[in-house]
Amino acid sequence: MPLPKIISVDDHVVEPAGVWQDRLPRKWLDEGPRLERRVGWMDWTPGAPSFIEDDSAASRPVDVWRYEDTVWPLPRGFAQVGSNEFGGLLVTYDDIVPGAYQQRARLADLDANGVEASLCFPTFPRESGQRFLRARDRELALACVQIYNDWLIEDWCGGDGRGRLIPVTLIPLWDPELAATEIRRCADKGSHAITFHQQPADLGLPSIHCGDWEPVFRACEETQTVINIHLGSVSRMPVTAPDAPDDVLETITVESTINSFVDWILSGVLERHGTLRVAFAEGQAGWIPFFVEQMDKIWERNAQFGDPQKRLPRPPSEYLPGRVYASIFDDVHSVVGRASIGMGHLTVEVDYPHDESTFPHTTSTLEKLVQTAGLSPLETWQLLRGNAIECYGLQRIGLLS
Repeated sequence: MPLPKIISVDDHVVEPAGVWQDRLPRKWLDEGPRLERRVGWMDWTPGAPSFIEDDSAASRPVDVWRYEDTVWPLPRGFAQVGSNEFGGLLVTYDDIVPGAYQQRARLADLDANGVEASLCFPTFPRESGQRFLRARDRELALACVQIYNDWLIEDWCGGDGRGRLIPVTLIPLWDPELAATEIRRCADKGSHAITFHQQPADLGLPSIHCGDWEPVFRACEETQTVINIHLGSVSRMPVTAPDAPDDVLETITVESTINSFVDWILSGVLERHGTLRVAFAEGQAGWIPFFVEQMDKIWERNAQFGDPQKRLPRPPSEYLPGRVYASIFDDVHSVVGRASIGMGHLTVEVDYPHDESTFPHTTSTLEKLVQTAGLSPLETWQLLRGNAIECYGLQRIGLLS
């Protein structure tokens, strides 16, 4: 059975050099985000990695993003496709595939990979735009958020990219009212997806339990904007021990997604906002049935756990259908266990151009997944595109079936 055209709900754009420098007022050019070529190497000391600029034997040309006091060199892992080099190796834009930062090349790579449309998350601003949260100059930071959103909607996702490259815009995390205004502004320009932090309290921001984010939730509901929660937006990734090897840490990264998933379901946000949708990116989904079962059991034992039925008049599992989505690369357990999860919750991602990306083998990867799970033609369509169309309202840009 030939696969339907794929809609990937999680890919990334590596921002071209001129995104901010071509658009910022002159007064901010020296402090705003700018790309510079330097020579140096990365010291990966646990807990305190730093870029060392010198001409030692370990040094090489590196493209470095600078913004106020931030110095962020580009690691290979953020544009891994086409290379088997170590993900922590520092690189220049000349070293990475053009599809990482050039629209025409990206569209060609979508075609080669059997992908019709792709949601685009940021790189330099970080997964939820938290790079701008730490800025000294909040006026500049707001300008940077708005410039990025305008460039993403109009340039990267505009022109030949319209209907194929789908924007996921940033919000000014430091001010929920400003964020709500930006959500409405971007919705008026055609963007109906934002990226939000996995655990705002981890950044010293209000949690989603306290009510401070209500302006954001209202704006998203009113504009039919999907809240996207991307793995890795936390400041502290899960760690079992200071000397735990990398494969341990990579295995347990999904813990932060699980924490956020439970927060959202039990917070009462989905009860208060009856049409709000939340999508979890890069966290796979095979773990969902266990945690939904746990939440339901705890909800039933109401009095022992702080009276959650005051927040949730219905069992937690009833808030998922049509409201909560999870994306997978190659998670066999999620599709084999689809009866427990609900086929309508599952979408697919390519994660281009990151080190976990299935590019350029996405079609063969999904063919194997479909065959292993014994998915019907309808279930295959749901997984590869139908659920994404439903979640993000992609009918509005012409993706109808």
